[in-house]
Amino acid sequence: MGPQIQDPVFAEMADATDRLLWDGLPELSRREKALLCLVADVCEQTLGSPFERHVRLAYENGASPDDVRELLRFISYDSGYPAAAAALDRLVEVERELGAAPTGAGHEVNADGTGSPLPSPMLQAVRDLDGGFAEYMELQSRMRGGMEMLSVRERAFATMTVDVLYQTLQESFRAHTTRALGAGATPDDLRAVVRFSALFGMTRAWRALHVLDALLAEARAVPA
Repeated sequence: MGPQIQDPVFAEMADATDRLLWDGLPELSRREKALLCLVADVCEQTLGSPFERHVRLAYENGASPDDVRELLRFISYDSGYPAAAAALDRLVEVERELGAAPTGAGHEVNADGTGSPLPSPMLQAVRDLDGGFAEYMELQSRMRGGMEMLSVRERAFATMTVDVLYQTLQESFRAHTTRALGAGATPDDLRAVVRFSALFGMTRAWRALHVLDALLAEARAVPA
C-alpha cells in the first residue's frame, strides 16, 4: 500500500502503483504481499510509518503476531542479524501501539545440534570454498529447520525478495527459486514475486527478472 503522504502528485503516483501491484498480481495473495513488504522494510530499514502500515496489513490479511515474528527471525540470516534485530525492536513498539499480543510461540532452535537441512551438494560446495563459512551456514540453516508458522512457499518468496533487494542473484537466488518451485510455485508465481519487488526498486527487479528468466529456461531444459 502506498504511503500516506502530503504531496498530492506523489500520492497520485503511489496510488497508481498500488493499483497495479496490490490490486493486480493475482499470483500472490494479499498476505504474501504484506509479508514481502515487511521483508523489504527489514532489508531497507524503513522502520517508521511504512513498517507500521505493513504490520497492520499483515494482521488484516491473516498473519498473526507470531507469524510476523517468525518472518523476522527467518530472514535474519539473509538480511543480516543487525537489520532483523532493529526490526524486532520496532515491532515491539508497533505491537504495543496496535494492542497485538504475540503468544511467544516459537520453534526448537537446535543451535547445539549437528547436521543441516540444506542439500548435501550445496554444503559440500561451500565447504570447498571455505570450511568456516560452511560451519556458519550449517548453524543458520539448522536453527531455522523447525520453523512451521510460515509455509515453505512464503519462506522461499521471502528469501527471493532479499536476493532481489541485495542483488545476491547467484547461488542463493538459484537455491531460493528452486525451493519455491519445489513447494509448488509456478514460474508465473516466481515472476510475480520479482515483479512485486519493483515496488522497492525497479532497476533491481529488472536485473533479477533477467536472471530468473535464465534460471527458468535452464529448469525447462532439464529432462523430467
